[in-house]
Amino acid sequence: MLRDWKFEIQLDERSDKAIYLQIADRLIKDIHSGRLNPGDALPGSRNLAQLLKVNRNTVVEALNVLLIEGWLVSKERQGTFVAGTLPDFKEVNHNKLIITTSISTKNKHYHLQFDDGHPDSKIAPITELARAYRQLFNQKAKWQMMGYSDQYGNLEFRKAIVQMLNHQRGMQVNEHNICITRGSQMAMYLTVQCLLTKGDFVMVENPGYKPAWKAFENAGAKLLPVNVDKEGLITDDVRNYLKSGKKIKAIYVTPHHQYPTTATLSLKRRLDLIHLSNQYGFTIIEDDYDNEFHYGYRPLLPLSSYTELQNYVYIGTMSKVVAPALRIGYLVSNNQTLVENTGNLRKIIDVQGDGIMEQAVFQLIKDGTIKRHIKKATNHYKSKRDFMAALLNKHISNKASYTLPEGGLAFWIEPIQPVDWSKVSEKLEKISIKIITPDTYSFDKTANGIRLGYGSLSKIELEEGIITLAKEVFGKRTLDEI
Repeated sequence: MLRDWKFEIQLDERSDKAIYLQIADRLIKDIHSGRLNPGDALPGSRNLAQLLKVNRNTVVEALNVLLIEGWLVSKERQGTFVAGTLPDFKEVNHNKLIITTSISTKNKHYHLQFDDGHPDSKIAPITELARAYRQLFNQKAKWQMMGYSDQYGNLEFRKAIVQMLNHQRGMQVNEHNICITRGSQMAMYLTVQCLLTKGDFVMVENPGYKPAWKAFENAGAKLLPVNVDKEGLITDDVRNYLKSGKKIKAIYVTPHHQYPTTATLSLKRRLDLIHLSNQYGFTIIEDDYDNEFHYGYRPLLPLSSYTELQNYVYIGTMSKVVAPALRIGYLVSNNQTLVENTGNLRKIIDVQGDGIMEQAVFQLIKDGTIKRHIKKATNHYKSKRDFMAALLNKHISNKASYTLPEGGLAFWIEPIQPVDWSKVSEKLEKISIKIITPDTYSFDKTANGIRLGYGSLSKIELEEGIITLAKEVFGKRTLDEI
């Protein structure tokens, strides 16, 4: 094991990149070059801090980044080591090294993919979840949990979610107002099937979330697109639709971080939308898909937390918090009949949820694991957000507009000049890079912006992706010349 080694790095305190990130990136470069090999030991944080003449906490931050991203592993009472399993690398373009992570999309493989804001599955609390499962199966009378459970979800789990909604999101609900589902899309489907009838109109944000639109259309509803700006949904457009005399049953909104633009619905428009909902009797379907991750002050409370709102369905998810593969969603409503109907429909198509998983996640909530993980994950994603912001400022700041998101896992970028995104996508695919084109979330296919998720990508992947995208969209050189 190697402990006494020379670490050569020139730290630039005037750089836009934080010192701890400069240290982390240098260590990654040494792993790339083969100077550090799988299993090699690093000096302790105190010794490394003395060597670099920086605060020990700075070194600890750098090591934590690498531990979270999987470059390093920590062994109790032994120290920190280069991970035994690392990504595959290949040399391209003047000895520049890039990660060749294989991602499959519709049976096609890409080595780098910008999704729309997926979480980083590498930091999921898998060990803690496995421990919770073991505790459940080791308890007395474990046979009791092997039978059928409530169609609305495990009672204790529902109470835990309700407590979170009431204490952290200002809502006033109880366990009878909630139904646990297998992800937020299932919650959307159940809501739509129980709320709408053929011929109803539903207002939707444009651009917006097309999987929800498909759920509405599947129920026989007709869509009315409502434009979005930097303050979120434009309520004057809503008002004009309502005055048209159409049979408008609901509106679907993502007010916390509008999908895909990340805009937050302003307080004035929130109050206006609530007033219109009460006046005309339509239901507000609120999709709060990424409430947990915010980087500034406490986020604005949901529309559904306003006591004066008479008709709402609030949809949330825990899949981004625990693990994407674990489908945990929920719907909440002040319409008790609607909740009962969704539970009955759910029983027809699924009988019940995954009661054992719900109990395991409830255990993680109860012992504080979820709270600690959210804090850790928020710091992790904030670091990535800031890193991506620095890349955007460096490479496209004078060619596109974008706002630093206060939460969530994605940026919304609007080029100053129109871009043919279909051609850009085709050229990027030739070098195995995937983006989501604007037609994916545009009602009339006129959107010029693009949503770039950063949560699931490493910093090296982000740098490669942004540099390549900047050259293709804004640079004079073509991809063939890169």
